[in-house]
Amino acid sequence: MSGAQTSTRQEASGRLWDSVKKAAVVIGSGILILAAFGNSLTWHLQRFWGASGDFWQNLWTKLYVMYEGHNEALFYMGTLLVPAVVFWAFNGLLLLVDTTGRPSFITRYRIQVDKNNPVDPEKLRHALKTVLFNQVFISVPMVVAAYHLTWWRGNPCGPELPTFHWALTELTIFSILEEVLFYYSHRLFHQPSLYKRFHKQHHEWTAPIGVVATYAHPLEYVFSNLLPVVMGPVLLGSHVSSTCMWYCLALVSTTISHCGYHLPFLPSPEYHDFHHLRYNQCFGVFGVLDRLHGTDAKFRQTKQYERHTLLTGLTPLTESIPDTPKKGQ
Repeated sequence: MSGAQTSTRQEASGRLWDSVKKAAVVIGSGILILAAFGNSLTWHLQRFWGASGDFWQNLWTKLYVMYEGHNEALFYMGTLLVPAVVFWAFNGLLLLVDTTGRPSFITRYRIQVDKNNPVDPEKLRHALKTVLFNQVFISVPMVVAAYHLTWWRGNPCGPELPTFHWALTELTIFSILEEVLFYYSHRLFHQPSLYKRFHKQHHEWTAPIGVVATYAHPLEYVFSNLLPVVMGPVLLGSHVSSTCMWYCLALVSTTISHCGYHLPFLPSPEYHDFHHLRYNQCFGVFGVLDRLHGTDAKFRQTKQYERHTLLTGLTPLTESIPDTPKKGQ
């Protein structure tokens, strides 16, 4: 191996290690800040929760008594049935728009204006078959395994709901774990050999729609979609109520990221939409590790980056921040 090649590899290794150290500092700082300022940051939310806490506890108590001795049923209801209903209810509405191109007051918020107008029926049918296969034959066994692993940490279906502060802390830890595990597994699947064999399937949709959030090769679905979400509740031995809320939030979040519409008052999907368009940018969920590793550098030079914000008005961002006219136009 030549000296130049050795030097290049050492530089690449040094950059990677430097990025990992920076990520550890940022994530560690976030945990310390949460621990130091948790009480003051959540005081107002705690007051609201306190007013409704008895309602949720009473509702859970009724369910707990109704299914007493059948913890598996309670767990699977919260981790399979409820998230599935949330996923398909949300995506059912989006599919109505995707397949009909109506109503226009929603389609005007399409990010890639000239795509999926309406979506290709054959391509959609193929995607739906894969999504259903993954949910039934991959998600179900994973959740069954998660149930037994969580039992090693304690009873995930206990009679008492977690406190507000602990539930908020859990969601924070879940989010950090998802960012780390998804970013690195996602980048791994973009390695040429793995991309061609596995991840290319997900990227058939250069202009994604909501339901393709879980359209992936089964191997990728396990390691890059499910594990980053499932790992947190298993490691913490979380109550099924926290796990249910987290699964629902994760499914809604990834659906929004893939939906193809930058709708008012919803989180911006520009980041992940750009990833589908350009492949080698924006690998993470929140963008923290992308910034540390420099894998959002090209994105930050685009109009999509300027539009990557919460839309608080009714004017589509493609109109208020239009693309730069091409030369000769």
